[in-house]
Amino acid sequence: QVQLVESGGGSVQAGGSLSLSCVASGYTSGNMCMAWFRQAPGKEREGVATISSSTRSTYYADSVKGRFTISRDNAKRTLYLLMNSLKPEDTAMYYCAADLRTHGAYCDTRRVVSDYNYWGQGTQVTVSS
Repeated sequence: QVQLVESGGGSVQAGGSLSLSCVASGYTSGNMCMAWFRQAPGKEREGVATISSSTRSTYYADSVKGRFTISRDNAKRTLYLLMNSLKPEDTAMYYCAADLRTHGAYCDTRRVVSDYNYWGQGTQVTVSS
């Protein structure tokens, strides 16, 4: 079992920045895809960014490309999301996700909820105009 704990959410004005972290535990191999998803009230959970275990492969949703950066430190078992130039439409609960089934490969193609079997509890990001 993999446990994921997010932190770093908060409230910020439009144009500001926030950094999210997700600490993973309960596994022996780092070969897993990791990702950030978000869910706004009344909307479905959507993939924001994914990263392979090697960190060489990443994917970003068009809505955040050029503004958000996903990274991971396998030694620290931590996933990060740096969010710049935040917009009110970025307001959502942000979730960290992990999946072991592809052993950390093809992560840039794993962009939907069903591609991940471990989830954090979420951290709220609120952007005011």
